[in-house]
Amino acid sequence: MKNKNKLTFSRRNFIRTSALASGGILIGFNFLNSCKEAAVPAVDVSKLNFNDFNAFIKIADNGYVTIYSPNPEIGQGVKTSMPMLIAEELDVPWAHVSVEQGALDTKNFQRQVAGGSQSIRFGWDALRQTGATAKQMLINAAAAKWGVDASTCTASDGIIKNSTGDQLGYGDVVNDAAGMEVPENVSLKSPKDYKIIGKDAINVDIDKIITGEPLFGLDYVVEGMKYVSVARPPAFGQKVDTFDATQAKSVNGVTDVIQFGDKIAVLATNTWAAMKGKKALKVEWKADENLESTAQHDKELNAILDSNTLDVRREDGNIKKAFAEADEILERTFESPFLPHNCMEPMNFYANVTEEKVYLVGPIQTPAGTANRIASLINRNPEDVHLEMTRMGGGFGRRLYGDFAMEAAEISNITKQPIKVIFSREDDMAAGIYRPAIKYRIKASIKDRKVTGYHLKEAAINSNMYGLIPNFFPAGAIANYKIESGNYKSNITTGAWRAPYTNFLAYAEQSFFDEIAEALEVDPVQLRLDLLKNVKDVEDKSIDYSAERMTNTIKLAAEKSNWGNSENGVYQGFAAYYSHNTHVAEVVDITMKNGVPSVEKVTVAVDCGIVVNPTGAKNQIEGGVIDGIGHAMYGNFSFEDGKPQDVNFNTYRLIRMKETPIVETYFVENELSPTGLGEPGLPPAGGALANAIKAATGKIITKQPFIDTLQNRKTDLNA
Repeated sequence: MKNKNKLTFSRRNFIRTSALASGGILIGFNFLNSCKEAAVPAVDVSKLNFNDFNAFIKIADNGYVTIYSPNPEIGQGVKTSMPMLIAEELDVPWAHVSVEQGALDTKNFQRQVAGGSQSIRFGWDALRQTGATAKQMLINAAAAKWGVDASTCTASDGIIKNSTGDQLGYGDVVNDAAGMEVPENVSLKSPKDYKIIGKDAINVDIDKIITGEPLFGLDYVVEGMKYVSVARPPAFGQKVDTFDATQAKSVNGVTDVIQFGDKIAVLATNTWAAMKGKKALKVEWKADENLESTAQHDKELNAILDSNTLDVRREDGNIKKAFAEADEILERTFESPFLPHNCMEPMNFYANVTEEKVYLVGPIQTPAGTANRIASLINRNPEDVHLEMTRMGGGFGRRLYGDFAMEAAEISNITKQPIKVIFSREDDMAAGIYRPAIKYRIKASIKDRKVTGYHLKEAAINSNMYGLIPNFFPAGAIANYKIESGNYKSNITTGAWRAPYTNFLAYAEQSFFDEIAEALEVDPVQLRLDLLKNVKDVEDKSIDYSAERMTNTIKLAAEKSNWGNSENGVYQGFAAYYSHNTHVAEVVDITMKNGVPSVEKVTVAVDCGIVVNPTGAKNQIEGGVIDGIGHAMYGNFSFEDGKPQDVNFNTYRLIRMKETPIVETYFVENELSPTGLGEPGLPPAGGALANAIKAATGKIITKQPFIDTLQNRKTDLNA
């Protein structure tokens, strides 16, 4: 296929790789001649003479290094931080490194997924070993040339030296190195020797982002491709009955209209014509399933909470005895609505299904899973599918599912044309995949001024959130502890939303803990610290979090926020939570203005192990905090007769720029392996805000969005 691609997303040939392996990751090298100590990289990288020899690394004759980043980039910074790990152990200057996005390559890359804040955690050892193995092979080749023992040689900044002062650039020995035996058990650097890890690095795509250079999926253009807008059922539970495409086909630029399943695709020569053609369609929809509404969901979830047939997820001690003997019992029910993802870049994907190959390009969080599903959908071998990833303008879980990519492949397979499916904002909000509506009912028993029992029931639409995390705090901290869950099966599509399972649970539990602290007449921070003293990390293997690390994180947040000493009309709220393998504590400072909280500052303490890129890490925490506060305050989404009641930002309220707080982030310093950062900053934010509001107003907020409770009305979009 001849591809006249207007962008820089070339279809790279990853077939020529060497069979060099370390830590389960294939490594190989395609360096040219020399990497001299005094070499300075050319300004115009496009004019350098590169030659591929590796799934991860290539080096030019002047020592300039290109590293492929294997995982999808959705703004979480892995396109910068993952290559930093390789460059650190390869021992080349970061200033001499260029980064490119790798394509889907299941043979050479591990876990090419952007989800669960796990990219760095899973890549930490493997990527460093890749760089270290490459460096050791180069050292071995140089030592062989000199006729000396490799242990007497060192490599730094792309230069290999021996004990007598001789030196060779990596490129001088790369051909010899590629044919040598792959060393096992290579030594990795001690953190004290890091030159790149732990140092601030600018986002490798920043120049393209701020200048508007083609980079994202929406930018991807291939000459001759058709733009596609898809008409989908306007309500969940509906299907196509009949349709008339006469007027749609009369729109200038529309080239074809086809039905696939219960959807209708309009193909055109430009986006505007495709969308205009879709609006001109005459479609009759029929109800094939129950057309559900939020009022119905509310009743169903309450019935689940009232039932005695829920699934027990964890049960410690004797919860019945604890409540029977209690001096006092506290109980609250917390409610959250569905939420859309609202990525800044709407869903889109390019597909060209040919007899020889299935070409796919676009923004996707799960490239391997999506490629396999597409292969199955159109009855092709997975080996026939070539998928390239573009940068994503947000993901938040929405791009895990690949429904939009499957649509593109199916339409291309039917029409035998290269096409690009593009969603409008309304398309995605009306027929998207949503965070499920959930309710939690939490009870606590108090005896002799101590928490003796904790019972949580969860009722969720479709997927149970708590079922996957029964071992998070306060598990292990309260002797009598029970978690139950149940769900209502809905035809509304639901799925992961930033910080799945914990984005609402953390608010509910952390708000409830402040009520417990008030009942016990103890400081909220001290209550958490006291409960954590009950946990024995070494002895209790049934918990996932670390009591010691959480304790240190809480203390750091309290110290940096000047907890308990606010003045001048400032009210504070605290929350701490463990999620995605990371411990986070947050303190929110608010002032009240006309009955509405103004969030002035959020102090965040984080234990995520070694911080690879401090600049990127802070960006992730700040974004998560603002996202958490905004959705807790304003996020609301409902259904009536199967139809979403909000399909664009004229009715769906998001946090405004003027409402965003200052976020101060502090990291607990240690030398433990890094954990997630894209999501853990979000869960505590809603709870800390709710607790600050309670401190200021005395109001206990049990339902999101908070603004409706505070002003006793439906969300005011003009506020």
